[in-house]
Amino acid sequence: MRQFNKLLLFLLLIPFLSFSQNIKTPAEFLGYNLGDKFSFHYRILDYVKYVESQKPGLVKVIPYGTTSEGRPLVYVAVANTENLGKLEEIRTNNLKSIGLMDGKPTAKVPPIAWLSYNVHGNEAVSSEAVMRVLYELVNPSNATTQRILKNTVVILDPCINPDGRDRYAQWYNRYVGKTPDLNLASVEHHEPWPGGRFNHYLFDMNRDWAWQTQHETRLRMTAYNSWMPHLHGDFHEMGPNSTYYFAPSARPYHEDLSKWQREFQGHLGDYNKKYFDENGWLYFTKESYDLFYPSYGDTYPSYNGAIGATYEQGGGGAAGLAYPRNDGDTLTLKSRIDHHYFASIGTLEAISEKADKVTEEFVKFFDDPQKKGYGKYKSFVLKTAGKAGQEKALTELLDKLQIKYSYADKKQTLTGVNFSNHKDESFSVENNDLIVNTFQPKGTFVKVLFEPATALEDSNTYDITAWALPYAYGLKAYAVGSRVDGGKKTIAAPKTTLDVQKPVYAYIATWKSFGDAGFLAQLLKNKVKVRVHEAGFKLNGESYAPGTLLITRKGNEALGADFNKIVTEEAKKAGISLITAYSGMTDTGLDMGSSSVSHLDAPAVGFVLGTGVSATAAGDVWHYFEQQLNYPVTVIDQSYFSRIDLWKFNVLILPDGRYAETIRDTKEILRWVSDGGKLIIMEGATNFFAGKDGFELKGKKEKEKDDTKNLKAFGERERAAISDQIVGAIYKVNMDNTHPLAYGYDKEYYSLIKDVYDNDLLKNGWNVGYLDASGPVTGFTGKNAREKMKNVPVFAVQESGKGKIIYMMESPLFRGFWYNGKLLFANAVFMVN
Repeated sequence: MRQFNKLLLFLLLIPFLSFSQNIKTPAEFLGYNLGDKFSFHYRILDYVKYVESQKPGLVKVIPYGTTSEGRPLVYVAVANTENLGKLEEIRTNNLKSIGLMDGKPTAKVPPIAWLSYNVHGNEAVSSEAVMRVLYELVNPSNATTQRILKNTVVILDPCINPDGRDRYAQWYNRYVGKTPDLNLASVEHHEPWPGGRFNHYLFDMNRDWAWQTQHETRLRMTAYNSWMPHLHGDFHEMGPNSTYYFAPSARPYHEDLSKWQREFQGHLGDYNKKYFDENGWLYFTKESYDLFYPSYGDTYPSYNGAIGATYEQGGGGAAGLAYPRNDGDTLTLKSRIDHHYFASIGTLEAISEKADKVTEEFVKFFDDPQKKGYGKYKSFVLKTAGKAGQEKALTELLDKLQIKYSYADKKQTLTGVNFSNHKDESFSVENNDLIVNTFQPKGTFVKVLFEPATALEDSNTYDITAWALPYAYGLKAYAVGSRVDGGKKTIAAPKTTLDVQKPVYAYIATWKSFGDAGFLAQLLKNKVKVRVHEAGFKLNGESYAPGTLLITRKGNEALGADFNKIVTEEAKKAGISLITAYSGMTDTGLDMGSSSVSHLDAPAVGFVLGTGVSATAAGDVWHYFEQQLNYPVTVIDQSYFSRIDLWKFNVLILPDGRYAETIRDTKEILRWVSDGGKLIIMEGATNFFAGKDGFELKGKKEKEKDDTKNLKAFGERERAAISDQIVGAIYKVNMDNTHPLAYGYDKEYYSLIKDVYDNDLLKNGWNVGYLDASGPVTGFTGKNAREKMKNVPVFAVQESGKGKIIYMMESPLFRGFWYNGKLLFANAVFMVN
């Protein structure tokens, strides 16, 4: 009997003995303990692939692309042998269960938990912790993880932002000594500009989930949307003197979070606090990190049915391997890894132990809108006539978001809320108007993205408070309380009629959207001479607005027979319909040879980045030229700005930032402007120039104030500060669309306003876009800020000698998602001369 028991014990231990012999811990594989140094991205992937090779029945590594700098992007599926063997069936059944794939599920779907690490590259503990998470998930002696895998499929994205991570790791590993230095004067605690937080183009990818402006985001979201997980955990770091944050989230909660999603925030807190309480680790909940702005790693999944949660470990780029906290404790990378590891496991326990309820509520989230629509407004009708570029850009985004839409196939009259004035009005639905209704799986998400005004339960929020897509894309829209359906679009393919028997006098191209700017950019790159009509005209019964492009045969003789080919091929690529003119005489308005028809030169453009400049603002400009406009731009670092030859540039762009150390004397820049240069000053950079000699922009004089009104309680200091802020609100900007800066726009432009600027209207310049006293259309503006933001310029132009100074108090390029601002910036670069 004793011999039998020994044999039985041996047989039971075989799996564990095999595991210990075959699977190396991260430390054994890497050659150093986790927390002793920062691992480079390729070593993290090496370990992930190693575990897959050792446990192919439990782990599958799935590549989903490469970064802008060429680093691999992968996610890792971890499941028990049965579930891994039918991984594709689980994925498709999940999509079928929520109406995002045709057919009926063939089996019950287990909960799918997706954990993402290191979206901010210098929050580098995440990708160290994920190696431990992966190891323990396949460790048969870990009873907790084996229990999780009995009914849960786990997906790990080990590093969302490899480019940023390696930027940080390379810097830190270069400067850290034999032992970490706790003296905060040490270089290892002072990460240089721009830091590792951002991707290659200096975008914050944790603000890009919904907008998908970045290459890496689009790749990741294709993968994410092909699974639609039931839970998404997003792992971050915050300042090194903070402790640890996990759910429940702070207020405000968006009103469209379901009762179950709100309830599960508490469940996550319960499962995570168990580990933190046992270990005596400090943490906090219900502060700072809310669930409102729709493009975060917790909110986007939430508005797409999942349980979304953020995890924040005290640390970040300054923390390094060890950091002396203000409370006298030493924060180590090892302890940060411990915290993220146990938060990961606690989160997986929470979903595993409530598996049936999780999947049931998930299906309900998608099923209910399909049957009865969602929200007060069941449909949104967007007017598309003359807005082909805007409509194309918006529907491309909707396709990425898996949001269904249709086009009006009959004329009818409806009543709905006009986005421009928020009043109920009767309006006509015309052929090919775009229709998006909430009777679809993603009906809740439609409501979140399209509603005319966001409902904010608490103004003390973490990010912008308005984002409605009709405003962002410059489309007139109506919100309708009933279901509106349409059909397929009536398509007229872009075409250019060319009479081969006659020589073309000019090609005419309208100037209405950013796509038109892309067409112009390519013509200029191909050395095609382009003219712009400043006054507008009529030809063959058609009216053409100021800003219309004229591509005349005259001036392009050097291109010879290639002239027609280049112009028509570039138009086809851009989806532009050209109008051919065989005479330079117009029906009404100035003829094509008029002095009011100016020519456009291909400008040499440069912009400044570096210390003192907002990395994301610089990234907005960089990405705009390289990835959107496809037009050359020279990147200039502020460290040597004083030594460059400005006269080699026609356009100089100063993104948001502080320029006192970069530009010590403005006289040289003014001389360059006077000689014909164009200076574009953006956001906070305008503060540096306001009031200086030679610059028209001036701040308003402070009014006498009653100081007793400033009395406030210390405990209310954060909330009192909100009165002076604009938390990303949408304002209607009055536009002078006869000015080149506003070519292609109506007399109203909706801008996302993020900062308070209390400047006088220019006395001698052109106040091309300005705010009146009407206040925000939607979103939060504090009481004091609202008073200041009356009768102030938003976009203005000053003439100085032969050149121009363009003031952009608000960036039309913010985060790359405000499509309707992109043409405005193209006007600044190309049209204002």
